Amino acid sequence: MLTITQALFDQIVAHARQDHPDEACGVVAGPAGTDRPERFVPMLNAARSPTFYEFDSGDLLKLYREMDDRDEEPVVIYHSHTATEAYPSRTDITYANEPGAHYVLVSTADSDAAGPFQFRSYRIVDGEVTEEEVKVVEAH
Repeated sequence: MLTITQALFDQIVAHARQDHPDEACGVVAGPAGTDRPERFVPMLNAARSPTFYEFDSGDLLKLYREMDDRDEEPVVIYHSHTATEAYPSRTDITYANEPGAHYVLVSTADSDAAGPFQFRSYRIVDGEVTEEEVKVVEAH
């Protein structure tokens, strides 16, 4: 289960809406070994695409060095889908290389009865996708 604060939930959704019609992407870092998302790090979608996201390699290297210095790890890796449901694509699954992370997808498509967006979380390990419950709390 992903436990996330309302403030982080709101920041991820706002970033997804702001970058629409392109996919938004980012990371929520947390203290290593805690599984507690704390620090919101919106990233630039280097692909600037409505159907694909790509972290800028320089930005990603900088982020990983920063997390290393702060004894953090990527607890949540998020991106948006602009025209489809919030479910990992084949490409998303192929690029999922953090087995300990929660992969959050936000759909900004208004094409279903689930409302203006969906916020869903998955574990992706060795190409296997498992949806998990999302619990939104006021604070940790």
